[in-house]
Amino acid sequence: MFWASYLLAVLAIILAWPVPILLSRAQWPARSPFTAMLLWQAIALAGGLSMIGAMLVYGLEPVGDNLIAGLRALAGMVLFNAPTTALGFWHIFALSAAALLTAHLVFTLLLTYYKIQRQRRRHRELLALLASPSGQDAGTLVISHDSPVAYCLPGGARSVTVLSDGLMAALEPAELRAVLIHENAHLSQRHHLLLWAFAAWRQALPWLPTTRLAQESVNSLIEMLADDVALRTESKATLIKAIAIVASGSAASAGTGDIRPSTPALALSGLEAAAGGPGSDAVRTAASRVSRLLTPQPQLPAAVRSAVMAGCVLLLALPTALLVVPGLLG
Repeated sequence: MFWASYLLAVLAIILAWPVPILLSRAQWPARSPFTAMLLWQAIALAGGLSMIGAMLVYGLEPVGDNLIAGLRALAGMVLFNAPTTALGFWHIFALSAAALLTAHLVFTLLLTYYKIQRQRRRHRELLALLASPSGQDAGTLVISHDSPVAYCLPGGARSVTVLSDGLMAALEPAELRAVLIHENAHLSQRHHLLLWAFAAWRQALPWLPTTRLAQESVNSLIEMLADDVALRTESKATLIKAIAIVASGSAASAGTGDIRPSTPALALSGLEAAAGGPGSDAVRTAASRVSRLLTPQPQLPAAVRSAVMAGCVLLLALPTALLVVPGLLG
């Protein structure tokens, strides 16, 4: 238990600092965004588990040879007034910190979900007043706006894609299809759930720079995934032109007070931005997406993708093993 707590602490530090920085600077995620997305999720889950587990295992070390025995002893102290003399100050501090961090993460996740749902509800109320059916698809609405605007608003059966009449006038039929396919890919692949989780992680630990890197990387990866879906039926030239047109609208309408959502977890700004809302970030993301399409790189070899996925499994298995294997490392 003693050495397991230190190994968990080291793993937490590695996953909280150097690993996310290296991954955010790597070039290969653009070649296999799905694999990179899995790796980001594994890093986040394993990092959180290691961080909490290190404190928990250290705090329980005096009262049990493994996690289960330690938790039973702790339950006896809390519920049945068993003696607590075996626990020193730092052990009690570590247990309290583990409990507080767990509660903070869970509370932030739920609070972020509540805020997102409230904002989406307000946005739907605005759309009910300002938008009209597109006439092409029951799930597509049109707002009166001169700038090219496109985004989707998740909501299960109530999910909608919102386009501006300025966008519809600027795009050719093939380009408009690319926009719609891109937005539908966001909805069908449930990208809003990923954005919710990483937005909550950043909200919970804003002092950790890697939470920002993780959120920005995930925002970019979901755009790449949606682009790849659009490329199955539309040409690269069509998609590139659509990205450029919608990005121009994003830059022009930044700060104008339009009804577009400004938070990535509220809506997915498809070809308009990398789920990052209007402004310079959207333009930078659009530029990187266009560059990816203009200079395509071969997909990662299957062996490399398999190795990365195996690494994801190992990342999750290692802290789990350190926590639950009885008597591991003393």
